[in-house]
Amino acid sequence: MTLDNLKLTTCLWFDGKAEEAANFYVSVFKNSKITHVQRYSDAGKEQHGHEPGTVLVVEFVLNGHRFVALNGGPNFKFTPATSFMIDCATQEEVDYYWDKLREAGDESAQQCGWLADKYGVSWQVVPTVLKDMLGNSEKEKADRAMVAMMGMKKLDIAALQKAFDG
Repeated sequence: MTLDNLKLTTCLWFDGKAEEAANFYVSVFKNSKITHVQRYSDAGKEQHGHEPGTVLVVEFVLNGHRFVALNGGPNFKFTPATSFMIDCATQEEVDYYWDKLREAGDESAQQCGWLADKYGVSWQVVPTVLKDMLGNSEKEKADRAMVAMMGMKKLDIAALQKAFDG
């Protein structure tokens, strides 16, 4: 297989909540679905310790991106060092994703549009216009947008634009 044909799937490790989390994510993102559920069997029970019939993995797709939710146990936890960025064209989209993920979250909103949901997965909800602002060739405008962004948790397009415009 060449790299041109390589398909990537993001695997998320859960401790017994893989199916619940996959159902939640599919409910938040449009054009999404669960594609397969695989359950533990008796095979390997001495090592994995799960009861036969409990969920091993849930395969799902969020708007074209493939994921696997694995019930691997308590060994590993999510950290903000890995996150998923949601590009939003409008404030309405920013509000939708922020509110949906925050409603389920543990009040762990961070600056610059980052938050963690109730499963500990980190997301950054970002208006696409922000990338243009921060990359603008007029350094003063870009710097004002950066300072504004650094002072926000949920990103506000109108406030970013106002700062950018001076």
